[in-house]
Amino acid sequence: MPLPEFNDAGDLPEGLYQSTIDEVALRFGIGTDRRREVAAHLLRISKLAKATGKLQSLIIFGSFVINKPAPNDVDIVLIMRDDFSLDDCDEESGKLFEHSQAASEFGASIFWIRPALLFLESLDEFIMHWQVKRDGTRRGIVEVKA
Repeated sequence: MPLPEFNDAGDLPEGLYQSTIDEVALRFGIGTDRRREVAAHLLRISKLAKATGKLQSLIIFGSFVINKPAPNDVDIVLIMRDDFSLDDCDEESGKLFEHSQAASEFGASIFWIRPALLFLESLDEFIMHWQVKRDGTRRGIVEVKA
């Protein structure tokens, strides 16, 4: 199923949309040089996260998946398998899991979790939380399964 069109607010309609990383890059990484640059960051991040062998899915939200011509960065939540360990990462992929390094190295705001670390909510509830914007309204987000 293709990603839906933007709503009147310029967001994806509320919901969680499944896609591939290539479809996300094609849909949102066009139109401006900045969008192409951010899409390249996203593809690099995806490749490094997959190379760990422990990526379960990647949640993409924020200004990259709205109709803003020049998103600041790409906002991502990496859902890692429960057997993921930072000790198993090489130097480059390890930067994905340290927020400030990820921002400077990859032009991304990256958060990550292992489902076993969730105590008060399910993984689905955790994922759906990322739909909430700063003003309290909701927008659509995109999930890329590994």
